Amino acid sequence: MTDVSSVGMEDLERRLRGGDSQALAELFTRERERLWRVIQFRLAEPLRGRLGPEDVLQEAFLAASQRLKHYANSPATTPFIWLRMIVNQTLIDLHRQHLGAQRRDAGREVSLDGATYTQATSASVAIQLVGIFTSPSGAAARADTLALVKTAIEQMDPIDREILALRHFEELTNSEVAEALGIEQKAASIRYLRALRRLKEILAQVPDLSKELPRG
Repeated sequence: MTDVSSVGMEDLERRLRGGDSQALAELFTRERERLWRVIQFRLAEPLRGRLGPEDVLQEAFLAASQRLKHYANSPATTPFIWLRMIVNQTLIDLHRQHLGAQRRDAGREVSLDGATYTQATSASVAIQLVGIFTSPSGAAARADTLALVKTAIEQMDPIDREILALRHFEELTNSEVAEALGIEQKAASIRYLRALRRLKEILAQVPDLSKELPRG
């Protein structure tokens, strides 16, 4: 039986590579929720009072429209990963524009196999974990937990943090993670399992979280 959604995406990609602006609008609508998650996770904390995900989405759509003519000649990148790459570049540009190069945390930008993206920081991963696995009661206790988790996450390899972020907070599939990072799917799967084991080990100091961690 033919997968209708797969056929629809193949047609959308064909139209995108032909420079169809309507196809871009359809892709953006289709992937809006996933792109919103990317932005919500990676938007620098100092910018949250000035910009929201919707602002970034608007900027990213304009950037994608300007780059659409180049998509036809780009490597075999799937539409979503291409759009996600533009969203990440938009975030980098906005960080520079609003925070200034002298105040920008250079650690948030990482180059991997020629691709630059905003890195998943220990703080952003910690905030997500504490937000998911703890109740909002007790601001002081929550702050203490956040500090402990952040310290633990800082012990992880940056790429391991990134793979966990892609899988659990952006909710990418293993094949999408591999494509986003420019590695083989098998390597992405192995690194993910290794990263998850490492996370469970270092969060043993925060029992309430470690027992709640997602299973590989």
